[in-house]
Amino acid sequence: MNINGTKISLADFYQAMESTVSLKVSASVQQLLEQAHQHVRLLANSDKAIYGLNTGLGANLGYRVKPEDIADFQYQIIAGRTVACGEHLPELIGRGILLSRIISAAKGHSGLSPTSFSHLCKVYSAGLSPAIPGFGSIGVSDLTQNAHAAAALFGEGLVFQNGLQLDAAQALEQAEISPVKLQPKDGLALINHSGLTVSLAAQALFRTSRAINAMKHAIVLSYAGYEANQEVLSEKANQLRESPGQLSAASWFRDALSDTVYTPRQIQEALSFRTIAPVVGACEHALQHAVAVWEAELNGAPDSPAILDDGSMLSTSNFHTPAIALALQNLSTSLVILANGSAQRMQRLMNPELSELPRYLSPLQNASAGFVPSQKTALALLADIAQGAMPVMLTPLPVSDNVEDVATMTPQTAQKLNAQMNAFELLAGLESLVACQAIDLRKKVQLGEIPKRAYESIRSVTPMLEGDRALGTDINKAAAALLSV
Repeated sequence: MNINGTKISLADFYQAMESTVSLKVSASVQQLLEQAHQHVRLLANSDKAIYGLNTGLGANLGYRVKPEDIADFQYQIIAGRTVACGEHLPELIGRGILLSRIISAAKGHSGLSPTSFSHLCKVYSAGLSPAIPGFGSIGVSDLTQNAHAAAALFGEGLVFQNGLQLDAAQALEQAEISPVKLQPKDGLALINHSGLTVSLAAQALFRTSRAINAMKHAIVLSYAGYEANQEVLSEKANQLRESPGQLSAASWFRDALSDTVYTPRQIQEALSFRTIAPVVGACEHALQHAVAVWEAELNGAPDSPAILDDGSMLSTSNFHTPAIALALQNLSTSLVILANGSAQRMQRLMNPELSELPRYLSPLQNASAGFVPSQKTALALLADIAQGAMPVMLTPLPVSDNVEDVATMTPQTAQKLNAQMNAFELLAGLESLVACQAIDLRKKVQLGEIPKRAYESIRSVTPMLEGDRALGTDINKAAAALLSV
């Protein structure tokens, strides 16, 4: 990954979160960091009060730090805010925090010293990931959990490496990395940013993108299994209204089904089939918006105070992340509508009066349960997805003696969306399993390239239902297979 000031995408960032990639820092970035920190050093030795540089933080902003104490104060800033608790977040989240700070600090506005920046790069490149407790940030910067990442840089706390949890000091020593000596502004620059939010949101957005793609393939299979009328997907029909994402979604489904051969059984379908273009389009539009907002955050400067191009240092509100919180919440809500359609399509496929297939898609019929018990599973998954769409607390309590009297709760919104994916992925897998059974029973359907690829992916891990059997494991397998289509 090139760290040279150019924009970095979600896909590239997530790849570097999942497994360490090589970092190439340009000479221009090194020069920019040196120039910015030269301004920091000058301001640190001046008589001007600069928030967080020579003053206390939050409600302690009235306290002045002496120039000779500023360097030591950086450790105090971190130690006093290392208060996150709970089970540790996944290894890739800590790695994402390091990488996020590297990318945003490379803009030169954080005031992070070149030596600390280089240290961040060394720790990341060594495959070390700070172990971050699960609770602490409220989205007004990610101070408390970022503090655990910062502490690990100089050998305090725990780190992950290849899935193993290690003492940070020992891990740095084994990697032949000497603990960094913090310089003025380093302490605040290492904790006062949105790295945790960026990392959690990246994980949630990546999973959501993959899950929506899986659901699209499940829908294609349901269309074939139900022999649904495709007329509603026509370009002319969908050009009549400029609803976000609708035209592109209709085009995708139309192309995906273009080489699948069957005769529609009726002239118009229920809404769960008929409205896939506006519903999927709205979800994909919400996803695209959330990714755009996320990329603006990653590639921006979330610091306060920030070093301006003229060398001055100014307090900002760039640590506040309401845009990401709102975008993630909108995406989370849109997924409920998509999930509801999935559960409805499965119901119709199992109903012989609607599908003209054996009751509950069982070849045995009679007293056979077939797929009907899975309707309960579908409802349970749908309920969990709907619960996950509920907003987090919108009016949090003021903290820090009322100085921080509002909060975005963006990390919680990102974690909520990520958790929502657990049920959403399984629901897509269940629909694909039901649809494949309908296709097998229908027999005369000739699948085109895209539905055939999805069908074969499902059938490679779970066979057609010939008689009642345990289907829970099959649902898990189908969900996993569909995510890789």
